[in-house]
Amino acid sequence: MKAMEEEITELRRLNSEQATQLEILNASHYRMEDLLTTNKDLRVAFSASLLTSVGPSNVGPFTTTNTLIYKHVFLNIGEAYNPNTGIFTAPLKGAYVFRVFSKMITDTQTHSVTAGLFKNDQHMFSTHAHNSGGFHSSSNGATLPLEKGDAVSVRLYAGSWIFDNGEHHHSSFSGHLLFPL
Repeated sequence: MKAMEEEITELRRLNSEQATQLEILNASHYRMEDLLTTNKDLRVAFSASLLTSVGPSNVGPFTTTNTLIYKHVFLNIGEAYNPNTGIFTAPLKGAYVFRVFSKMITDTQTHSVTAGLFKNDQHMFSTHAHNSGGFHSSSNGATLPLEKGDAVSVRLYAGSWIFDNGEHHHSSFSGHLLFPL
């Protein structure tokens, strides 16, 4: 009888230890689900070019500075880039990386392309190329701190032209979240 009581005591102790381990595992499981959900919210990246259709086209010149709408979307994880407006809206506070590639083609006339990246209404950087014939391109990029809701866009300056080809996608705008702040 004493041996059975000792065995029952030992089994109760083991059962208690296993219950504690199960609680730890359950807590870890819920924490892991929280981390996966949070990590999914941190995935923000987009890349787009100006044209969706095949064939070359010049955009511009305009008499005022205009937001460029990059319609051919290669990637839009997090849906922060709007291909109807050309505007990227930061879904969370963080450090973001942006790149702008601008191409220009001209015949015998002298033309230039000047496109600026804007954070809200503040000019951050530009791409610029000037020529009197043929193809020229320029690119630029930066890492910027953004608050949730900040808007980033590329604007073509008045009098400028920008070239794209729906087959080769020469002019593009891309960005991604580097890390949250």
